[in-house]
Amino acid sequence: MQDLQSGEGAVFRSEPPRAGAADGFRLWSMCFALFGIQIVWGLQNANTSRIFQALGADVAELPLLWIAGPITGLIVQPIIGHLSDHSRSRHGRRRPFLVAGGLLSALALVLMPNAATLWAAIAALWLLTASNNIAMDPSRALVADNLPHTQRARGYAVQVFFIGTGAVFASSLPWVLVNWFGVSGVGEAGGLPSSVRYAFYIGAACLLASMLWTVLTTRERPADASLRRVAREGEMGEPPVLRRAWALAAGGAGLLAVALARGWQWEVALLAGAALLVGAAEIAVARRRARGDGALGMLQIVEDFRRMPRALRQLALVQFFTWFALFAMWIYAAPAVARAHYGTGDAASAPFNAAADWVGMLFAGYNAVAALAALALPGIAARIGERQTYALCLLCGAAGMAGFVILPDPDLLWLASLGIGLAWAAVLSLPYAIIVGAVAPGKVGVYLGIHNIFLVVPQLVAAVCLGPAIRHLFGGEPGPALALAGGLLVLAAGAALFIGPRAEVGESAA
Repeated sequence: MQDLQSGEGAVFRSEPPRAGAADGFRLWSMCFALFGIQIVWGLQNANTSRIFQALGADVAELPLLWIAGPITGLIVQPIIGHLSDHSRSRHGRRRPFLVAGGLLSALALVLMPNAATLWAAIAALWLLTASNNIAMDPSRALVADNLPHTQRARGYAVQVFFIGTGAVFASSLPWVLVNWFGVSGVGEAGGLPSSVRYAFYIGAACLLASMLWTVLTTRERPADASLRRVAREGEMGEPPVLRRAWALAAGGAGLLAVALARGWQWEVALLAGAALLVGAAEIAVARRRARGDGALGMLQIVEDFRRMPRALRQLALVQFFTWFALFAMWIYAAPAVARAHYGTGDAASAPFNAAADWVGMLFAGYNAVAALAALALPGIAARIGERQTYALCLLCGAAGMAGFVILPDPDLLWLASLGIGLAWAAVLSLPYAIIVGAVAPGKVGVYLGIHNIFLVVPQLVAAVCLGPAIRHLFGGEPGPALALAGGLLVLAAGAALFIGPRAEVGESAA
């Protein structure tokens, strides 16, 4: 396999031949599982804060309670990506993980709205995010595995279309159930409304249906011998820089000890522990190399992370600013709109639930915009450039975040959703096109999982910072968190302009 070096990683210019072009039915069926997977994320994003507050959580505690999603993504996606890349199941490399993740996610969707205590809801959220992450990475990898280069852009556009429509469906469900079907939108004795419970049940059924459709209608090609060779590439490569590994491990251990001794927030201890584990893993890789053992097993993830292409390293900074901002929006949009436009912070009140339903519709709106905009992004990128398109969309998102703060009427907040939807379309498509174009085909799964680390770390940092900021800087008001999110998206747009040009990434797989 021919490859060209790009920094410390490789950008692969050729790959083994793939299956022929897929017809419309096969292409759309291959991507349909993402409709159900995104229903899960849509229900979670629009309703988790509402569920936690109904069970007694304070608004300043919400970032800590949301931490289940980032942590499980940090752990699960790289492992699932590695396992699916190396899977030799007769049922395919990706489909068994789709089935397992879909079944467990459906179970969690039934459990979460019925949680009687805050801790039970948190446990259900952990199960939900872990299970959906099991299905997410393989569903994206199906496009890279089964489509020729000429259909990749269309495949990712179809994926974003289903992601957008799934999120629209999920985000609007509680509002639709209340306003079209007369389901109660206020819970008894301050509990969770029936509309939210029914929305989760419907979501579970739709998830199972869409996942099974993709599994039953998609035929995976057996992994080529060349792909198996690529999946093992690098296992006899140069050893990690031990000095850096020991420094990372020692620094993580020291910070962990200080955090535990002084009682700092547990997210600080978590990040320190992660640094310690990564450093220890690199040391373990070096020792196995010294013994002449080329088979690294799960430690190969560490080696792949160290050798990632330059384009992925540049993308990491963009994703840091972007996902810090998105995390703030998902947590604080509902309480911010409730306080600014409905005059309440009482999660058990009818006005608060009306505000939460309206935020769900706004989230549905930005996902609808993303679903349509994604179909136009390839043409726009071809005209003005991939980096410029990415940056422009992120700037639109920054304007949308500002709109949540400055627009005087809740009925005008759809304008904010328009800008956020344009940013969301880029976030869901352009990074994945960059990744698939920059890595070897046998490494697609593991690098999609590693890329998820770039989405998780900023959410962990946000969870550490946002609560104290709300309490000590913003006077307990959630609105300024959305203004902060807008500023971060401006920084993300600037960083996007420095990602390697299309000749280095987007055309690498062409």
